[in-house]
Amino acid sequence: MNKTTKWSIVALVTLGLVGWGIWSQLPKENEELQLADKLKTDNKNNKKALNVTAEIVRPRLLTDEIIVSGRLLPDEEVNLSFETSGKIVNIYFTEGSKVRKGELLAKVNDGPLQAQLKKLEAQLQLAQDRVYRQNALLEKDAVSKEAYEQVLTDLATLRADIELIKENIAQTELRAPFDGIIGLRQVSEGSYASTGTIIATLTKISPLKIEFAIPERYASEISQGMSLEFSIEGRLEPLQAKIYATESKVDEVTHTLPVRALYPNLHEKLLPGRFANIRIKTKEITDAIAIPTEAIVPEMGVDKVFLYKNGKAQPVTITKGIRNEERVQVLKGLTSGDTILTSGTMQLRTGLNVSLDEIN
Repeated sequence: MNKTTKWSIVALVTLGLVGWGIWSQLPKENEELQLADKLKTDNKNNKKALNVTAEIVRPRLLTDEIIVSGRLLPDEEVNLSFETSGKIVNIYFTEGSKVRKGELLAKVNDGPLQAQLKKLEAQLQLAQDRVYRQNALLEKDAVSKEAYEQVLTDLATLRADIELIKENIAQTELRAPFDGIIGLRQVSEGSYASTGTIIATLTKISPLKIEFAIPERYASEISQGMSLEFSIEGRLEPLQAKIYATESKVDEVTHTLPVRALYPNLHEKLLPGRFANIRIKTKEITDAIAIPTEAIVPEMGVDKVFLYKNGKAQPVTITKGIRNEERVQVLKGLTSGDTILTSGTMQLRTGLNVSLDEIN
């Protein structure tokens, strides 16, 4: 064996050993790759299901309500002022007190009018005597009929003048036009009052009016005599009132119908000017299929809910009916006993694995 042949054999053996080493490592690397792929697949398949809450659909009482805000108004209210001008000589009322219809509240100076009245009343007896005498003479044909009619006219004119003065005197008196509570006075005795000067405000607070407006779609459902509930801040219990009138047309700007109701306010505990939260029941359905509002998923103009089916979410299209603050009536798409998903609705997809945390 020559030297060249010897080195060739050594090279071949060396290459064989290197090749065997590389080959012996391949199964291990392949196994590691296969294991990594298997772990990825397992992780994907064993991905944690979405935790959600659910509710079993059952028939229940559903009330359709109108919920709006309104304000309390006095039954009657007027700014009191004199019908004539003059210096205020007397104020008879106490601020914040109750007054009766016709009660004298204040008075302006009527001295000149009283003097004119006395003068005319002094002339009245003389005018009546003149008529009596002229009538006696007429019966004897001692005077003409025209002369008798003239004294009759003079007497009637005098009486009319007396009535006019009395009416002018009445205008110097400020009287209560209705029972109510009189507010704070705006003038003092001795001040000059014109016909536009406000003396005080008179308010009737029993009963109270409640004024509010409802959306036009409910206009046909409101009628005289309907009951409503209202609440005000600071009082826990709801109060009852009755609708007594509606406006004759829907407001063209707000698309609402103005409505008024009456609350007796017998003890006069409530004051006008306060805001009220109003609830009007329009319909009651005793066996409605009603679901929580948050369970509904609007999608491309269609309303859907997701049902729980064998651990997966399955969508179903529904048709809605009436609604209140918390629930919506379902007319089509659900039946009693269905299990609907009520949380995580924005993450739900068809066939998504779900796990129920709570079911109602």
